[in-house]
Amino acid sequence: MRVLLVGAGGVGSAAAAIAARRDFFEAIVVADYDLDRANRAVAAVRDPRFTGTRVDASDAEAVAALCREYRITHVFNAVDPRFVLPIFNGALAAGADYLDMAMSLSTPDADTPYQKCGVKLGDAQFDAAADWAAAERLALVGIGVEPGLSDIFARYAADHLFTTIDEIGVRDGANLVVDATTSRRPSPSGRPSRSASTHR
Repeated sequence: MRVLLVGAGGVGSAAAAIAARRDFFEAIVVADYDLDRANRAVAAVRDPRFTGTRVDASDAEAVAALCREYRITHVFNAVDPRFVLPIFNGALAAGADYLDMAMSLSTPDADTPYQKCGVKLGDAQFDAAADWAAAERLALVGIGVEPGLSDIFARYAADHLFTTIDEIGVRDGANLVVDATTSRRPSPSGRPSRSASTHR
């Protein structure tokens, strides 16, 4: 397996550090718009299987060309969701499998944005499913925290913790506060906690 890891920021660098402890791959090319950042991520893992390079993630052909140059079999997208589609399309054009933690972004309806839904989150990728199937390639999309990991938690809760569930809400960036009298854990803001509420 030869992986193109697009994005050497916090997520990409963490993915590189975790991957360096594994032996499932032959090579990982860490690519970022900022070559210095890609090279820092590679230097941090101290593993000869890693290479740093530059890529413009907004350019599908640049992604495809990089895949061909390094004989990439899998593209792992660790950048801002605005770049999902060019990376997704570049991977398909190069014949590589694809993984991302985000999904293609939603867009409002052009004529009546407050009455009608436009293109929903992920629809642009789901609409390409037949193309991926025809190419006999696999694309795993949205496998990050939301919706990926939160879906796993929800399924676990449904299978093991509750007899019925009417609704599950996911708070992304919520301002959860834990009561300081019952827990020593800080709130996400780092300030002392004041109250808590849980629902089961």
